[in-house]
Amino acid sequence: MRKYRYMPFGYKLMLSYCVFIVIPVVVIGYFANSVYVKSIREQIESGVNGTLRQMIDNVLFKSEDVIRISDFFYNDHTLARNLRNFEEGWVGYEATTNLVLPKISAYKEASSVKMWLSLYFHNEDFPEIYRNYKGEDPLRQTANPFDLYHISRIKEKIWYLNFPEEIYGETKQWKQIEDDARFGRISLLRRLVSVQDGGKISEIGFIRQSVYLADLFETVDYTKIGNEATIYIKDDGNRIIRTSGTSPFEIGQVWNEAEFEDHLIIGNAIPQLGWSISAVIPNTIFEEKVAEVRLLTFLICLVFTVVYFVSGALLSNYFSRKVNKIVSVLDSFQEGNFHKRINFKGNDEFSQISRALNEMGQNIGELIHKVYVADLDKKEAELDMLQAQINPHFLYNTLSSINRLAKFGELEKLQRMVMDLAKFYRLSLNEGRILLPIGEELEQARAYINIQKIKYEERMGVTFDIDPRIEGYTTIKLIIQPFIENVLEHAWCADRIHIRIVGLLEKDYILFKIIDDGVGISAELLEQMNDPEESTSVGYGIRNVNQRIKLYYGGGYGVSIYSRLGIGTTVSIRIPLEEAAAGEKAG
Repeated sequence: MRKYRYMPFGYKLMLSYCVFIVIPVVVIGYFANSVYVKSIREQIESGVNGTLRQMIDNVLFKSEDVIRISDFFYNDHTLARNLRNFEEGWVGYEATTNLVLPKISAYKEASSVKMWLSLYFHNEDFPEIYRNYKGEDPLRQTANPFDLYHISRIKEKIWYLNFPEEIYGETKQWKQIEDDARFGRISLLRRLVSVQDGGKISEIGFIRQSVYLADLFETVDYTKIGNEATIYIKDDGNRIIRTSGTSPFEIGQVWNEAEFEDHLIIGNAIPQLGWSISAVIPNTIFEEKVAEVRLLTFLICLVFTVVYFVSGALLSNYFSRKVNKIVSVLDSFQEGNFHKRINFKGNDEFSQISRALNEMGQNIGELIHKVYVADLDKKEAELDMLQAQINPHFLYNTLSSINRLAKFGELEKLQRMVMDLAKFYRLSLNEGRILLPIGEELEQARAYINIQKIKYEERMGVTFDIDPRIEGYTTIKLIIQPFIENVLEHAWCADRIHIRIVGLLEKDYILFKIIDDGVGISAELLEQMNDPEESTSVGYGIRNVNQRIKLYYGGGYGVSIYSRLGIGTTVSIRIPLEEAAAGEKAG
């Protein structure tokens, strides 16, 4: 029976389980990973922004301390009046010694940031007080220095000439001038003014407060963000005035954001100073954290997927076993075995199906048994009927011959004919059995031939060509004799005829041939003889044998006839290989 290829139920169940469970897990994992990655980026940006704001607060604290000192000078009107109205002589000396210099020193000492203070006065009557640093950094002096100069020393300086127009209390500027860059300093520049009657503002001096960038930006440290990060401090012209970390730019260069395409850049303005601070973080830091989150997400999804697969496999196996049992029962039913049963515990759909299949198998089995028994009975009845149709016909002809022999007083021939007739019927009756060994079938044919030889004597010749191996097999009785009888009744050519009986053992069947050299059969008559629906008496014996063989062995076996007028006829009988039982062989 042909088996169709199909996907097992368990695989289908597992596949649907994967589609509706595993795919959502993957989708959820993907979106969870995206959310986590976004969260990490936001956390990094938030953390860096917080660190930068703390740095900015510290920078503002120190810068405001420097500005606070400049405010002391800027808002001290007494100091401004003494500087503007300084007079030579004892009065000026006393004012300088007792007022100006102590105030300058006190204001400077009030700063927590180390600075170099330079004051430039328009009043050239005020004496200059300064040190000769010989090209060295004033801030490296052990004493906390300050110097007093005349304004003429800076009057031609570009940074002084380009200083913005005064807005009272607001105008000031952080800038690297002269040797500030060389020594790593930056200066707070501011005018000293006097407000005259009518609100007119006039410049009476200039103040320069130089501090180390390292002091001002002491808390700006790239390690607080990451070892691979870099922090840039830029002025209002976007020029770099301070870096922390490894940088491809030098101090004073214009900062170009386009150079950092593969970096995360987070920037903030430094209010009041007009500067900005930017942290440049390589994406590798971000990617490392993203890779950690991605790995964690993958592991979580993998664990859930494995759990789902295991539970799905167990669930699929549980149901597929039940389905496979049902399929195996159906296969048994399809193959004709209706005795197989299944039993499922519980009261679910599978239990209902199993009960229904068991009842159906039992009902069908009983029905088939009834039909089978009835069919066997029918076959046996048909065989008996066909068999009964042959025996009277042969018996009538033989009794006619016996009557003729008795009439002419040929007692010896009569005795032999009666003995052969008894032998023929002993083998033919066969205790009521349909089958007999092939050896007995051939012996029965010989008994019939012996009877006919008494009648035809030398005019009838018979040759047996039998493979001895076939005698151990069985056949239904009376399949050879009717064809010998047919030859003797219809095939005579003149007054002689020869019959050859052949028995061959083929691969999976036995072939008998009854060959004669008689007159042959015409095509029209042969067609009538082979027609099972033909109602005439032509070929009655042939159809009888053919029907009995097909009825018992099936449609693949039976009788076929080949004949040519004037040449003869060959009848082929084909039956399957069926070995005789031990009792039949012994008989």
